[in-house]
This record gives sequence, structure tokens and C-alpha cells, in this order.
Amino acid sequence: MAMRITNSMITMHSKTNINGTKNLTDKYNGQMTSQKKIDKPSDDPVVAIRSLRLRDSLHEVEQYTDKNIPDAESWLKVTETSLNNMSNVFKDIYTLCVNGSTGTLTTDDRNIILSNLSAYVDQIYAEGNTEYAGRTIFTGYKTNKTLTFQEATEDAYYRITDRVSISSIDKKCYQKNILTVPNSAADMMANVPDVNDEIDNVYNYRMRLAYDNLDKVTDTGADLVPKLVLKYTDPNTGEESVLNDDNSYGLDIAQQNIVVMSYAEFISYGGELAGIPGAPTAVLLHDTGEIILNEDIVEQGIKTYAQLYGENNIVAEVEYYKKGFDKGEVRPEMYFDCKDLNTGIEFEREVQDINYTVAGNQELNVNTQAGQDGILSTAIGRDIKELMDAVTASQKANEKKTRIEAMIKDPMYAGDDYQKAFATWLEAINKEVDYTTENLRSVFSKGITRFQNYKQTTELAKTDVGSRSSRLELTKTRVTAQKSSLQELIHSNEDRELSDILIDYETANLAYESSLKAASEINQMTLLTYL
Repeated sequence: MAMRITNSMITMHSKTNINGTKNLTDKYNGQMTSQKKIDKPSDDPVVAIRSLRLRDSLHEVEQYTDKNIPDAESWLKVTETSLNNMSNVFKDIYTLCVNGSTGTLTTDDRNIILSNLSAYVDQIYAEGNTEYAGRTIFTGYKTNKTLTFQEATEDAYYRITDRVSISSIDKKCYQKNILTVPNSAADMMANVPDVNDEIDNVYNYRMRLAYDNLDKVTDTGADLVPKLVLKYTDPNTGEESVLNDDNSYGLDIAQQNIVVMSYAEFISYGGELAGIPGAPTAVLLHDTGEIILNEDIVEQGIKTYAQLYGENNIVAEVEYYKKGFDKGEVRPEMYFDCKDLNTGIEFEREVQDINYTVAGNQELNVNTQAGQDGILSTAIGRDIKELMDAVTASQKANEKKTRIEAMIKDPMYAGDDYQKAFATWLEAINKEVDYTTENLRSVFSKGITRFQNYKQTTELAKTDVGSRSSRLELTKTRVTAQKSSLQELIHSNEDRELSDILIDYETANLAYESSLKAASEINQMTLLTYL
């Protein structure tokens, strides 16, 4: 049985068809403007959901490519530049050490060396204060602080625990009975030196601390007796044990007398522990920041332990106090376990790696830490100061010799008494010149090895930074390719080619116009047409 078709049904269907083709025409007209597949999620939920996921992934990758990776690249580049500058300074100081350890230095040579060394010590630690984007790059997590004090700070007060490698214990020359040349000829005549009792070189085992000009009293007001403990680290377990508890080798520093005195006081006792009343085990020279050790303690105790356990596994842990820091001195909290006695804050020395997320589940350490990574050791400044002190001592001795030689040649002092007295002065001062020159050459000879090692350590740090930069470059290449792939997927998922849209639009528009024409023809026909 056939279904009866009415005019209203035909009209309704015509309207529906016209509206459908009109909607398609409007849809493609909108796509021509946006060139997007959908205008709202309901247009195609599958495309919308996929688009959200792809765009989330792209935003994450763009964080790496546009921010994290460029920031890490810049940080590493600044670090490498700074390390390169340090390496060049160490090379220059090494050259000065070679020149100072051989040949005869003139007054001008010594002045040039002093001037250069003074500039180098400032430059070395200035590199340690290098900043990137307002953050200090060698200070671990403390990027808001400089590595060194920017101004002299008299009130800063710290208790410092300094860990000194026993491999750094060496014999140092201490010169006693340095001549003081009077200003007048009369005084020189009245104080003719005994050549045999004048300047002499005394050698002592010493342990050099990170700072000089230490505080002689603790926060309780008592004389500072430093706590000196030898500690052994088991290379297999990493556990530490105290060696002082074992008195098998006569090493009992912690329980014996450690005297605190100035360098001048020490020299007044002949520059030897044996000359000090009470024969102490060790002496802390608070103004030079050195601990003079009893020879038996070193030879029979420390060296025996070094043979048993390996000197790289043994450190001397020394606790001392320092109040007031000069401009350019390193901040204790950057290098040591210490306590700020003004604020009560305790600092613990630890590895402080700053890691950047440079890709999904991939981090890169961008910082190089002073001290912890072996660079910018506190020993660098101390070594440079020792070089300068040796040059200064030699310079002063030669200046005194020049004064005496001038007086010998002065016609005013041509008399035999003057000439005899001045000849004795000249003999004594020549001895001082020889001793200071010998010490200068010795200190500069040691400096050759030390600054070679500093340069090598810095070069190794540069290599490490370069290695991290290479890994970052590989990651950058991969993440950039990932970004391009995501952009292509988003384009494929969301966008349409204009040519395709125009074809679809023309098709839809033609269908729309055809539906209008067909509807107009159909609606003209009625039942009356057949009557």
C-alpha cells in the first residue's frame, strides 16, 4: 500500500534539504576565514580532544625549547667563559713562577711580579662572583650571594670547620732575626750586627688554614684552643672514623697542648716548637692562619697513617673562629661547615647541583660549584699571598742593601770606622739577601706545581662543562624535532587547505542553489494543475 504524499510533506522536506545545504555552505564559508576544521568542540569531539592533547604536549616541549634549554645554554656558556679566564690567569701565574724560580730578579722585575700577582688574586675571585641573569653561578643554591665579601666586614663572625688534606702539609721556611737598618749613621755605628746571629732560615711542618687573621678568642671569651682531629674515610663504605683515638703512633694532638700565638711571638722563640715553654704539640699562628706541627707527630704519626690508609682518605678537621673579613675574602658558608655567630645560622657544606629539566624526564646539571668541584679553592689566594710575601721580603732586603751601599760610597762616611761598620752591615745584609732570594726561589718553585694543578683542575672543569653542553645540544636537536612533529600533527588535525575548502564550498553552494531551484519548481505544482 503506497504512502500518500502531501504538499506539506514535500514543502517540509524541501525546507530541510535547503537548510542542510545552507548550513554546509555557512560551515565552509567560516572555514575559508579560519582555515580550521572545527569552530567549537561539538563540531567534531574527536578532533577537539586530540587537539587539546597535542597542544598540551606542544606547550610542554615549547617550555624546553624556548625557555629551559636557552637558559641552560647561556648558563653553561657563561661558566665556560669564566673558567677559561681562570685558566689563563693560572697560566700567567705559572709563567711568573717559572721566571721567579730561576735567574736573578731585578728591582723592576720584583715590582712587576708584585703588581701582577696583586691583580691576579683580585681577578681570580672576581671570576667566582660571575653572574648570569642576576644569579651567581659558582655558589650552589646561594645564587643571591656573591662568593666573596664585596666590602670589608668587621662584624662578620664565624666558627669554621676547615677540612685540610694531609697531603697539603709541607715544610715552610720561617726566617728569624731579620735586620732592621737604622735611619741614621750614628745608630748604625752603635748597633753593628753580629753576622753569625742575624737572619737564619728555620723549617717547620705546617698546616695552612683557609684564612689568616683568625680570632684569638672564642665567643665565650676564653683563649682559642683549636680542635684538631684527624679523620679517616673508608673508601668502600664512605664512613668516617677519628684517628686521634688511636694513640699507637704517638698521635695525640687533641689531648695535648696547642698554643695560640702570633707569628712575631713564634719567631721570638726562635721559630721552633722546641724553643717554646712547655714544648707544645702544635702552635696556631692566628695572624698567618697556620698550624705548626711537631716533627715527630708528622713523621711518626701522620705519615704512618698515610701509608696505612692512603693520604687521600685522611683529612685534618680543624675548628677555629674568625671575626672580620677583608674585601675579596671568600664567604665561609660557600666552602665549609660553619656557624654565623651573629645570626646563629649553621651552614652545612654539601653538593648543591642546580638541575634544569631540558626534556621529558631528563634533567641537566648546569652549575659548577666553587670548592666542591675543586675549582676556586681557598688555597689559591693563600698561595698567591705567599708568592707576594716572598717577593716583598726579597725586595725589602735588597732595598736595605742599596741603602748601605750608598752610605759606603758617600764621602761623608769615608772614615775607617764608618767603612768597617758599614762593611759588617753589608755582610749581614748580604746574608739576608741570599736567604730571602733562596726562599723566593723555593716558594716560586713550589708555585710551578701548584698552579699547574690549579690550571689542570680548571681545564677538567671546562671539559665537564663542554660535555654537558654537548649533551644539551643533542637534547636540543631532539626536542626541536619533536616540536616540529607536534606542530605538523596539530596542523594536520586542526587545519584545512584553502583549496579543499573552496571545492567543498562550491559543491555545497551548488547544492544549495539547486535545492532552492528544485523547491521553487515543486511548490508551483498543486492538484488543481491536474483538474
